[in-house]
Amino acid sequence: MDAKGVLTEAFGRLPDLVETAVRGLTPEQLRWQPAAGANSIGWLVWHLTRVQDDHVAEVMGTEQVYATGDWAARFGLKDPSDTGYGHDASQITAVAPESAQTLLDYYRAVHDRTVGYLAGLTEADLDRVVDDNWDPPVTLGVRLISVYDDDAQHAGQAAYVRGLL
Repeated sequence: MDAKGVLTEAFGRLPDLVETAVRGLTPEQLRWQPAAGANSIGWLVWHLTRVQDDHVAEVMGTEQVYATGDWAARFGLKDPSDTGYGHDASQITAVAPESAQTLLDYYRAVHDRTVGYLAGLTEADLDRVVDDNWDPPVTLGVRLISVYDDDAQHAGQAAYVRGLL
């Protein structure tokens, strides 16, 4: 299997993890925090989707899915550029998904765009430098691995919080 195949396989595993974490939960359960200031299931899934949306849109040179509709309002938010980085306790609490389906719909829209993008890549594309603010500069392949890794960790955290719930 080539690198593109590995990335496609990895990203293909995320939807089941996301769905398992949120399916059937009420808005109150999605906002439940195991401790004050801790991440809720809703915040974790919203954030992992925002990161994928933001980073993949950037390397594609396109607008984020989040900015193309009323997604921010459906999460109780106003700023369509917010991805959750550096959120404090009050900002975590402010993320209030309308429903589990809202999380799943947003995730699915972002996931489908990501998988479509991956399908059009060549092996050579993965070596393209997308961020030269680092040493060594970040290639597209490294950026996509970073997005997948962040998403998988947050999906696992959401599943853990669901278990606590």
